[in-house]
Amino acid sequence: MALSSSCLITLTGPASSEAQALPAPAAIPGTNSPGGGFSSGVHTLSFEGGAVGGLKILGSSQRHDLALASLAYGWMTGPVRGQDHWYRGNWEIRAELFGGSEFFPGQYCLAGLTPHLRYDFATGTRWIPLIDAGAGLTATGIGRPDLSNDFEFNLQAGTGLHWLVRDNWAVTLEARYFHISDAGMTYPNNGVNGVMGMIGITRFF
Repeated sequence: MALSSSCLITLTGPASSEAQALPAPAAIPGTNSPGGGFSSGVHTLSFEGGAVGGLKILGSSQRHDLALASLAYGWMTGPVRGQDHWYRGNWEIRAELFGGSEFFPGQYCLAGLTPHLRYDFATGTRWIPLIDAGAGLTATGIGRPDLSNDFEFNLQAGTGLHWLVRDNWAVTLEARYFHISDAGMTYPNNGVNGVMGMIGITRFF
């Protein structure tokens, strides 16, 4: 009996140790804690809607007010950068498809595709600030006196915030500078300029 008990202890002891050593699952796919930063290869999918308040700046002769919606896919390019620094976070490459209409001074449709580079700050909380910039192509019926082509370029740059309402879902708020022109290839090229405000949802996976 003494030999049997000794064998039982020897067989069950290591198995118990291995069970206790199993790592706990991450709170968000690719992260250690909410707002703690993302692992390389984590993806995002965002849907947002909002408007652009037109500005008569940088050569624009009119104010162009726009209503827009966008669908964007993102990919974290690497692990968390800047450990132990205030700028700790991740670089993200995004592709955004947007569309909508001008509603002042005319009514013209527009659509565009824009690659973006984004930086998501790892604050360790459910509030994740971000900065973002992109440049892409736009098709639009907005014409003279500020534009002269159906196909133009767009430039965007701004900041925003993710609020993680669930471990892998966020409400996203953004404010960007928005510009459309054809880089001086035709005349007139006064450009369309404005401030974009967007709100939507983002899924992390």
